Amino acid sequence: MQLRQISVFLENNAGRLGDVTRVLAQAGINLRAISIADTADFGILRLIVNNNEAAIKALNDAGFTTRETPVAALEIEDAPGSLAQVMELFQNSKVNIEYLYASLSTKPGKAVVIFKLEDHEKGLQIVRANGLSTIETF
Repeated sequence: MQLRQISVFLENNAGRLGDVTRVLAQAGINLRAISIADTADFGILRLIVNNNEAAIKALNDAGFTTRETPVAALEIEDAPGSLAQVMELFQNSKVNIEYLYASLSTKPGKAVVIFKLEDHEKGLQIVRANGLSTIETF
């Protein structure tokens, strides 16, 4: 199993982000990581949650458009240079990162970085070949 991100497409209107979080709260969904990218007209909300199936159902039932995407989540040391080492690994291996965002880990001294990689499988192979591992939940 791998970590899957939910993307929610939102009109760039006041209150839409609040609507999403309210729908998720009412469905008992716990947010583990969240990121939003916006333009003048719309936004893409990216979520890692504790229950994708229930979150997607709740959001779709509320009229939101969603998409599920595989992502690579790496748990790294919460220390200067930890992310730079991972970035150098991807750079040297010519793995393109489309975007990333981070969250706190439930483990002290750790952080979780979620990567959307252009070539997901190649990125996972590089991670494993270099002694790193992905996490499926946090």
